[in-house]
Amino acid sequence: MDAFVLFGLAESLITKLASRAFEEACQVRDLYVDLQQFTQTISYIKSVLLDADQKQKKQTFYDGFELKNWLWLVGVVLSDAENVLDEIEFQNLRKKVIKDNGGRILTKIIDIRNDTHLAHRGEMTYSRVINSEVIGREHDKKKIIDLLIQHGNDENLSVIPIVGLGGLGKTTLAKFVFNDEKISRNFSFKMWVCVADFYSFDIKEIIIKIINSANDSPKGDAPTYQQNYRDLDIEQLQNHLINKLNGQKFLLIVDDVWVVDRVKWIQVRDLIQVGALGSKIIVTTRNNSVASVMGTVSPHILEGLSLEDSLSLFVKWAFKEGVERRYPQLVNIGREIVKKCGGHPLAVRTVGGLLFSKYDSVGFWENVRDNEIWNLPGTDEILSALKLSYAQMPSDMKKCFATLSLYPRGHTFDSFHVTSLWRALGLLPAPNGNQNQTLKYSANHYLYELLSISFLQDFVDYGIGFAFKIDDLVHELASSVARDCLLAYHPNHFMLDNAQHLSFPENLLLDVFPIEKFKYVKSILFPTAGVGPNSRDFLNACTSIYKHLRFLDLSDSMYETLPRSIGNLKHLRYLSLENNRNIKKLPDSICNLLMLEMLILSGCTELETLPKGLKNLISLQQLEITTKQCVLPEDEIANLSSLQTLRIEFCSNLESLFGGIKKLPVLRVLCVANCRSLKTLPLDIEHFPALETLLVDNCDLLEFPEGHEDQNSSMRLKVVTIVSLDQLVTLPLWLRGSVNTLQYLSISSCNNLVALPQWLSGMNYLKTLCITGCPNVMSLPNDIHCLPSLERFEIDGYPELHRKSQLEVGESSRTPNGIDEPDEIEEDLE
Repeated sequence: MDAFVLFGLAESLITKLASRAFEEACQVRDLYVDLQQFTQTISYIKSVLLDADQKQKKQTFYDGFELKNWLWLVGVVLSDAENVLDEIEFQNLRKKVIKDNGGRILTKIIDIRNDTHLAHRGEMTYSRVINSEVIGREHDKKKIIDLLIQHGNDENLSVIPIVGLGGLGKTTLAKFVFNDEKISRNFSFKMWVCVADFYSFDIKEIIIKIINSANDSPKGDAPTYQQNYRDLDIEQLQNHLINKLNGQKFLLIVDDVWVVDRVKWIQVRDLIQVGALGSKIIVTTRNNSVASVMGTVSPHILEGLSLEDSLSLFVKWAFKEGVERRYPQLVNIGREIVKKCGGHPLAVRTVGGLLFSKYDSVGFWENVRDNEIWNLPGTDEILSALKLSYAQMPSDMKKCFATLSLYPRGHTFDSFHVTSLWRALGLLPAPNGNQNQTLKYSANHYLYELLSISFLQDFVDYGIGFAFKIDDLVHELASSVARDCLLAYHPNHFMLDNAQHLSFPENLLLDVFPIEKFKYVKSILFPTAGVGPNSRDFLNACTSIYKHLRFLDLSDSMYETLPRSIGNLKHLRYLSLENNRNIKKLPDSICNLLMLEMLILSGCTELETLPKGLKNLISLQQLEITTKQCVLPEDEIANLSSLQTLRIEFCSNLESLFGGIKKLPVLRVLCVANCRSLKTLPLDIEHFPALETLLVDNCDLLEFPEGHEDQNSSMRLKVVTIVSLDQLVTLPLWLRGSVNTLQYLSISSCNNLVALPQWLSGMNYLKTLCITGCPNVMSLPNDIHCLPSLERFEIDGYPELHRKSQLEVGESSRTPNGIDEPDEIEEDLE
């Protein structure tokens, strides 16, 4: 493990030891002195790690067996220390602190303190592209388009390979071609699939991806929803594929192919030959043998950018537009840096992002130019640039970045899952007492920082979160710095028995997985959509052996019950059973998980009741519920004093909500969706004094009571989304109480909405207003398009108003390079 990452872990432990909870714990007899000495020990380890970090940067030490093993041992000790402090915190939550178990925990602290001798010695790419962001590829684009169009009605299905090293921009070039107007005119059907499988060419997966892409619009934009075809056999999938493509003149991009089985490829090719004459395929790959097997024409070999094009790209990422003219010295240094990047766009963007807006520090630019990383043996230009940016990250961000290695190559990340993992593992910095600077804000900040240095790509804001991908080389870097993360594709990987975080992209190996070899596991993930754990023995063993689990993802599983032993995982922060459609009952022992912060039960459509004792989950901050119950245990939910986010989905029998709850004092986010029997949902300051984000979706019978204006005047909503409410005729009065706070309002598919109230024109802080799919809206407030803070304005059925608003409404505030800064809305929507 990286020495600086361990330094950050030691620092976070010292911070925890200084917290109020541990000050209280120190009052217990015979423990105060030991805890003080414990703090001194970790502080000493921290100081030595600074020296180790400097040594690790030098090649002779970095490759040395002794330093690597020493860092691994320090990692084990610090991990043990973290577990001990966690156990103290658990006992403190139970109002016992150390009273009953003080002797046992004291022994653990002394054992770790005595280790001071150690210190005497680290799924799919999207087809979108902004043409103005692509530099130096016009010639390549023209050649590919000529190949696609010049033999427009060939009887044979042409396959054009694009071949080049990682980071040269093969995918970007394919996007550039894919979105060209000539291509749109010549191909009625466009599809984009990413293979990104390092180990095999899975024919079933390829067919599923083509079908899902064919389900999308002809423009080829990334779909918002993809049907799961995994339960179908190959014959059924073939029929679906043929029905989609039959008679269509299509262009298919097959992106990021690592290996190919010739027999399987011929099977896939023969299936899609049903398209019209002139259909074409583009394949991107690093591998010449892949191009030889799949291609029908000579491959297009992608070269690096010229020096001038590289410099233009660098300037675009390192400077705000036009600012470079004021800093000729920095531009000259940038030119020297660009020479070291070897024409690789990813390297150029990464270093440019690293230097962005650092105009007052010539020394920093010179240090980047002269850094010895550029000269390390066995490191090419791209990895050097990536390592430079990684080295500049804060230690917390380094740890967060390393966890991205737990997801397979080509994976489409969801920010909710990723940031939940960071949060459960304690990788996010504390809010520092600022109520508005939440853990979610910190997580979003890290995502935007990673985006700004090109570590993330295909970044899409979908309203309630973000989707993104990482380049294969970035994935390689994450894997190289994450010594305790195991992505278990193959039994050979099971030899790495020091992993603390286990990820299973497939569930075929669970029955043979050697659980007993892994002693320090904190995380278990199943990152592939639709693929969950299927082995009962695996589950039983995990919940009985892995005593220090903090993150347990059992989504898409098929278990009908959970073992009672799950209640013994007292370190657990995150538990998900999302989309388990078999489970009917949960063991009440789940309510013994006093440190649990997130419990995800959405999509558990057969769940008959919630577990008894829910109110005991005093650390719970996020709760997502799907249940067959007609009435929720509101008295228990009301006692969840830390609850900040509540999602209630697909509760088809639920008729009323919050009638028996007087107040949810810290609830900030409320989502109610697909509750088709729900009739009442009181929304006022009495029930929700802290509510900021509200989503109500597809509740056919729901009516909002108007109430009195003075009752609602103190509401402080910032984000409101209303979808598919048949009973909505005009906006509810409680919304008016948020006149000085509301920033985002979206109403869609409300067929009976007929008017927007005049008071909507007084929403002076409103940044986004979208009224879509509401065909009966007959009137709008005067001057609605003149709202002073409005940045995005979209109303169906009023094209003249929409055109006018585009002239009067300013563009969104954006940083250079098109990267939105996170704000409080994004914090809430995560």
